[in-house]
Amino acid sequence: MPPSPSLPAGETSFFTLRLHGSIAAVTLRELKAEAQQRLADGGEPHRVMKQYFAGLEAVLDRPRIGPAYFDNEKMAEALAGEIMMLEETGFGVHGFAILPNHAHVVLHLPAASSLSFSKALDLLHLRTGTVCRRLVRPKLPPEAQFWQVGGFEYTVQDEGELTRLLAYVRGNARQAGLPARFQEWPYLGPEM
Repeated sequence: MPPSPSLPAGETSFFTLRLHGSIAAVTLRELKAEAQQRLADGGEPHRVMKQYFAGLEAVLDRPRIGPAYFDNEKMAEALAGEIMMLEETGFGVHGFAILPNHAHVVLHLPAASSLSFSKALDLLHLRTGTVCRRLVRPKLPPEAQFWQVGGFEYTVQDEGELTRLLAYVRGNARQAGLPARFQEWPYLGPEM
């Protein structure tokens, strides 16, 4: 797909990274089955993906069934620092927000870059997982996963969509009904 004239050359994507156990496996299977059924019924893929994401978000923003490690400010700081470190490796960080059990990140990968989103997210998972494991060691057995494998990735289509996604990221804590300290969270990325 050719780049949008209003977005810089390259690729801009929205990511949701979540902690392992933040969504029950049965719930995730149900959400995936609903999305597959919508596609089988002729649903437009872009719209189906948005509906799937809305379902994921609704579950993540409910009262927690899994860990909420980013309630711990040291862990949130570790993740924020690693996200900002991505800029030093050549990515553009449009914005991010860290919530108790997940994070949203909007990244730009410049055209002709030798980097990839996949490698950047793998590195982010590895580095933050290592630091955060030390902080929760009494609560987390050594063999347990910190991050959920995979995540949600959505390619931003145009400048208008980028603006809407950044507004969503900015307002996510408020919409999730989190306390005021999350709505004024110090980890709302550079454009937030």
